Amino acid sequence: MSSRVLAADLPRYVGARVRVAGWVHRRRRLKSVTFVVVRDRSGLAQVVLRGAAPPEETVVEVHATVSANPRAPGGVELTEPVVETLAEAVPPPFDLYRPAVTASLPAILDHAPVALRHPALKERFAVAAAAVRGFRSTLDSRGFTEVHTPKIVASATESGGCVFGIDYFGRPAYLAQSPQFFKQALVGVFERVYEVGPVFRAEPHDTARHLAQYTSLDVELGFIRDHHDVMAVLREVLAGMSDPALVTVPEEIPEIHFAAAVDLLEADPREPDLAPAHERALSEWARREHGSDFLFVTGYPMAKRPFYTHPDPARPRYSNSFDLLFRGVELVTGGQRLHRHADYLAVLGDAAPEYADYLQAFAHGMPPHGGFAIGLERWTARLLGAANVREVTLFPRDLHRLTP
Repeated sequence: MSSRVLAADLPRYVGARVRVAGWVHRRRRLKSVTFVVVRDRSGLAQVVLRGAAPPEETVVEVHATVSANPRAPGGVELTEPVVETLAEAVPPPFDLYRPAVTASLPAILDHAPVALRHPALKERFAVAAAAVRGFRSTLDSRGFTEVHTPKIVASATESGGCVFGIDYFGRPAYLAQSPQFFKQALVGVFERVYEVGPVFRAEPHDTARHLAQYTSLDVELGFIRDHHDVMAVLREVLAGMSDPALVTVPEEIPEIHFAAAVDLLEADPREPDLAPAHERALSEWARREHGSDFLFVTGYPMAKRPFYTHPDPARPRYSNSFDLLFRGVELVTGGQRLHRHADYLAVLGDAAPEYADYLQAFAHGMPPHGGFAIGLERWTARLLGAANVREVTLFPRDLHRLTP
């Protein structure tokens, strides 16, 4: 049996007899012939068929001759076909051959196993996959080691709330909010690590930017001077993840200190965080003043950062941490971590015994280190201009959705 030929490769086979397989994407009946468009993972192929054609989404195998036709997809079409049905199909809930799916987002998500076949919807996840490839290749080339840490943990990573509790053989356990504690410990093993994996947040948010499960791209690196070394690696990673047709990452991403941002915004100086409206305003300022879609906001107050965050030695009220804003939305949180065992004992106080497993790495010597985490779905949404993060999430999990 001849090897299967993908639709995108058909122009190389003009005049040859080939075997093509895929889904019936569309049928168009004329007086004497029917044009059947077959869809596979690489694209579309037009089949010239005499007689009845199988319904849309029927899985078929076609043996045919490749003939040149400038008006056909890819400049070729399949003639003299023999069509075999591999699997029958009932009509999909909406036409997948139209340029866009006109159904509502809830309807698309309800029928995701079929809706994702639409070329425009599928392409969003090709963009996300390319971003992950760029993330990995950039870090691999800089001496990082990819790790895979547990997603079932004995305690909350960042706080006692916003976690999903589970029964772990009769003991309480939780789905991991992040790999933070593990990736810090692994700096003591590999110096530079990264992970691509799911994280779980039981936050009761019902917004266009929040999910209960998302994919986190986590990085941690040792022997840094301060958070600016982490920011430099993040800039390289973003450049590696980016499609130049969609975004340009500047050679130097502009930066503003939190205190200066508060003054610029004329915001309440007692509030230790930025509201979404503030993030949008700062992004507009960065675009206007620096021509950048990206902006680092550094030095968030220690009161709003996790306990493992390193303070600014010159201004201990502020931290050696940052958020990266991208087109009006916080995309990345990162910074320098505490690395001395005594500092952790001082910060945690009486709570230190609860973190004994975490702290043992620091008791045995850890270098100055820091890291960051990028939410893949949020990155893809901003990159493509999606109004809702669910548009770029495979089978999203949120406050209301647990299926499909």
